Amino acid sequence: MRKLNIAVEGVGLIGRRHCEHVAASPDTVLSALIDPMPAAREVAERFNVPLFASFSEMLEQHCPDGLIIATPNALHVTHGLEAVAAGIPALVEKPLADDPASGLALVEAAERAGVPLLVGHHRRHNPMIQTAKAMVDSGKLGDIVAVHGSFWLSKPDAYYDVAWRREAGAGPVLVNLIHDVDLLRYLCGEVVAVQAMSSNAQRGFSVEDTTVVLLRFANGALGTVTVSDTIPAPWSWEMTTGENPAYPQSDQSCYVIGGSLGSLSIPRLEFWSHQGERNWWKPMVSERTTLIAQDPLRLQIAHFARVIRGQDPALVTGREGLKTLQVIDAIKQAAISGETVHLAHGPSV
Repeated sequence: MRKLNIAVEGVGLIGRRHCEHVAASPDTVLSALIDPMPAAREVAERFNVPLFASFSEMLEQHCPDGLIIATPNALHVTHGLEAVAAGIPALVEKPLADDPASGLALVEAAERAGVPLLVGHHRRHNPMIQTAKAMVDSGKLGDIVAVHGSFWLSKPDAYYDVAWRREAGAGPVLVNLIHDVDLLRYLCGEVVAVQAMSSNAQRGFSVEDTTVVLLRFANGALGTVTVSDTIPAPWSWEMTTGENPAYPQSDQSCYVIGGSLGSLSIPRLEFWSHQGERNWWKPMVSERTTLIAQDPLRLQIAHFARVIRGQDPALVTGREGLKTLQVIDAIKQAAISGETVHLAHGPSV
């Protein structure tokens, strides 16, 4: 089969990483870049591909097989709708949209047109997460009872020298916790109710620096998630998985999932259970699954190619990305109101 032509719209930090993986993949060719900023020219020259200032300008000369949208969050829906209107399958970086209403409009447009729409929750492609998902789905843990996730680390002060990062909506809930919420949904099922409290006491910016969340899942399980970018700590996806070499790796865990038959830590994939009778006075044993690390961004590109060819269903559809965004929106609402926020769930969502 011929290689698929993939264009990348937006060549900031994540856009450049997508360019690298598309160019290196045996399934794809980086065929065009879309970005009106002057800095984009250097990226286009590096990859020796044409650069266009807009999607419409590109279509006048080139129609790719797929489009990766890595533009600022506020532009995701606009650019996604352009791709759908042109019939071009799109992979939209997370979050799908700024708010659930506009995200729903994009999802419904793609579904009506029959155009594949994927969301870049790339961590689902990590073999470690796929292994954990298989363990949960197999019943090895029994009924899921509780789950806890942590995102504790300390961002440098210079991170907040960028003005928009100090403004409401740009804090760790939307920027970081959305990844964790997506994985907990994937592993434990739909979230039906949320409570939350936020604080900006450490930095005093308009945006939160710490949030604590309670989750109720449709299967009856309960969850707690805490996120803070002001705590020097090793308990976060970034610090435990080694997925991104920019972060020093610890040997700790970021998630623990508890079931009626045993418990599982992530990313170490340690499964703990009693020998024989489930009894706190009885010895426990642990089993650890080891895997060969693979870059989930690379795996996501290969998956995108298979979806475009009709070989695979999308792992993270636009509607899946929308459900995760709805939970994040509920967390923000609950933190402001102090009330429990209930979410609908099921095939109609």
